[in-house]
Amino acid sequence: SEHPGRIVLADVDGDVDAGVVAVLARVAEDAAGAQVAVRAGRVFVPRLVRASSSGSSLVVGEGSVLVTGGTGSLGALVAEHLVRAHGVRSLVLVSRRGPDAAGAAELVERLSGLGASARVVACDVTDREQVFGLVGEVVAAGWLAGVVHTAGVLDDGVVSGISAERLAGVLAPKLSAGWFLHEATADLDLDLFVVFSSIAGVLGSPGQAAYAAGNAFLDALAVYRGQVGLPAVSLAWGMWDTAGMAASIGEVDRVRSARSGLPPMSVETGLELFDAAMAADRPTLVPAVVDVSALRAAVSGGVVPPMLRALVGQTVTRRQAGQGGDWANQLASLTPEEARTQIDVLIRGLVAQVLGHGGAESVPADRAFRELGFDSLTAVDLRNRLNAATGLRLASTLVFDYPTPEVLADHLYELVSGQITARRSAVVTTGTDEPIAIVGMACRYPGGVETPEQLWTLLSAGGDGISEFPTDRGWDLDGLFDPDPDRSGTSYTRHGGFLHGAADFDPAFFGISPREAIAMDPQQRLLLEASWETFESAGVDPQWLRGSRTGVFAGVMYHDYASRLEDLPPDAEGYVGTGTSGSVLSGRVAYTFGLEGPAVTVDTACSSSLVALHLAAQALRSGECDLALAGGVTVMATPGTFIEFSRQRGLSQ
Repeated sequence: SEHPGRIVLADVDGDVDAGVVAVLARVAEDAAGAQVAVRAGRVFVPRLVRASSSGSSLVVGEGSVLVTGGTGSLGALVAEHLVRAHGVRSLVLVSRRGPDAAGAAELVERLSGLGASARVVACDVTDREQVFGLVGEVVAAGWLAGVVHTAGVLDDGVVSGISAERLAGVLAPKLSAGWFLHEATADLDLDLFVVFSSIAGVLGSPGQAAYAAGNAFLDALAVYRGQVGLPAVSLAWGMWDTAGMAASIGEVDRVRSARSGLPPMSVETGLELFDAAMAADRPTLVPAVVDVSALRAAVSGGVVPPMLRALVGQTVTRRQAGQGGDWANQLASLTPEEARTQIDVLIRGLVAQVLGHGGAESVPADRAFRELGFDSLTAVDLRNRLNAATGLRLASTLVFDYPTPEVLADHLYELVSGQITARRSAVVTTGTDEPIAIVGMACRYPGGVETPEQLWTLLSAGGDGISEFPTDRGWDLDGLFDPDPDRSGTSYTRHGGFLHGAADFDPAFFGISPREAIAMDPQQRLLLEASWETFESAGVDPQWLRGSRTGVFAGVMYHDYASRLEDLPPDAEGYVGTGTSGSVLSGRVAYTFGLEGPAVTVDTACSSSLVALHLAAQALRSGECDLALAGGVTVMATPGTFIEFSRQRGLSQ
């Protein structure tokens, strides 16, 4: 998270051969692909999704529950909650200082008033011998019903500044303590084994590399215990709005966390999430408050991390199409003074976001970053935002090397000035006789053809794609056919080359609502699907092309779907214009995939696809785009063409 786009964590299922290396090389080009699993050549990425409850509630027997960090803020809250909500009557509260810890006596008194017996014990849970001794003591005195491990230590710092001693100090209360508690209780019949992890280990958190690693271990420990039949759940908490470790976080960091879509949670919300997690029957969960609107706003200017895409929704990714892109290409249309001003506004605007200020105007261009309040963590945050906005790879020491927004703007302009010049001369330098390479293909044809290979098989076998009229287009098939060629409103044939399944479409896959999909011409839907399959054929992740100079050239000749929408639901009427307009066809594809080259729709009747291909080749040779999607689509929404040609006696039988 401190160096996005530079490190990829890959879990592979076999030897790393040339094929796996090729897959990982493509993944490494995606700024969002920081964590992947490769299984049989297929790449999987993690997703956060909303968890559901199994309906069961936490049941704890009559034995004792051992709570590490028991005199700390979260440990005390959980201890009281176990008594109030779950009927626990015996607690062993563990901390380094034991009874001498601040507030320990008052906590025991409160728990006693609630009808529970509690004792505070001094124990270093990072010491294996002490952990085994404590567990043995509790078991000797009765039954150990469960463990809740809340202990932890924060020592924030960028990864390059973490010493071995600092790393060990943060890992021990998580990694060592968690494993020792597992070992000491593995042979006991526990009702619960809960470890408090952190969302930092799931999403990453700049400045908390050591803490994230320790918590990721706890998540893995819970999964491991589940695999060997032992109870366990790891709770990767978001920030609590309470004392404890979160109290060391400053107000600016709290505001920034809230603005990023993860605001601190109240005690009431945290305890409700604890209960929900206990009923979810899953080894790892992320109890956190997620402000989806803020999350969408936070990622709208950059790449949506795969982990969050299911929560944010595809619509945000679609909205990004016009906001990121080839930054140097955008600046190329400006004068040097205008480009320099744009860079200055960008930098000061991002500084304002990082520091929680109102806007770029609130950030003086000549004020030192240190004076503005920057430290190593906020410096990394700014660097990451600049990288996402510009496509550059800037150092994390950026604000220290270029100490004011003004100086930094000069540096960025110097970096991209050569790229701007190259963009302006692209048309001149592109060769006009360079061969055009076709790197991917996709198709749908009558006869059940869904791939180029199937088309070749059909042709080489001398087959055809002729079939009866389709049954999924709402045509009056009984009244449509009449052998009399002079019968008005009918067709004297009932066969043709039809694309069956043209009505099938998964709108959610493309971030399209069901009501918008109803108003969309099937030709738009098919072109979206074929475009995706073309990317797959080329071995290109569509996400990598967002903001690229990729053109879309589409041929289309039928525009009759609008006539079928007389009974459209009222809430879909606002989509008819874009859904049925042929001119929108290429723009729909470009917008969905974030392609920023030319988007051209042509209608030259039967030659539409050929003309689209010709225009795509011209655009590539002239430097108007670097890649191009070219093709066409034809779906008859009505049988009007058959009726017309029947009157002309132009159909075979």
